[in-house]
Amino acid sequence: MKCSIKKLTRITGGRDVDNFKFSQKGDQGETSLLSGERVSKASLRPETYGTLDEASSALGLSKAFTGNEKIRQMIETIQEDLVILGAELACEKGRKNSHCIEADRTLRLEKWIEELQKEVPLARRFIHPGANTASAALDLARSIIRRAERRAVSLRDAGLLEHAGVHSYLNRLADYLFVLARYAEKKG
Repeated sequence: MKCSIKKLTRITGGRDVDNFKFSQKGDQGETSLLSGERVSKASLRPETYGTLDEASSALGLSKAFTGNEKIRQMIETIQEDLVILGAELACEKGRKNSHCIEADRTLRLEKWIEELQKEVPLARRFIHPGANTASAALDLARSIIRRAERRAVSLRDAGLLEHAGVHSYLNRLADYLFVLARYAEKKG
């Protein structure tokens, strides 16, 4: 059985969507996975993809705060990745899912890290976030991604996540956001 991706299509398809309707299905503390299966909102899957949503919101702050178009475009790409990753995590183990984070996205992050460090070499000292609003929001997003990474490890440890690419992507994304925040301090 394949996971339904109606919600994902609405988010990424660029189409107009109907007005939001109140289903009240979540009023009792449950939510639906992409397959339609109902689970507790406190279970590991919603906790993990909800943490990705928080990170995307923090990235949105940085995107709004920066005047640097390169940073904006990179953030937009990462937010699109987080939608795909969220869809992957919202599908139960063992179900076919056409949306997953592949190694090319992790490699892209590594390339971006190298490119940014050529422009703004990293200092060999501890960083205190807050040099400017854009970099502070990126550091907030980084710390939220580290939490998502810990949640994904909990999913794996519970036998609910087999795709090792999720862990690689989240680890590299946190590294990338650290470097991007330092870049934003100088150019953002």
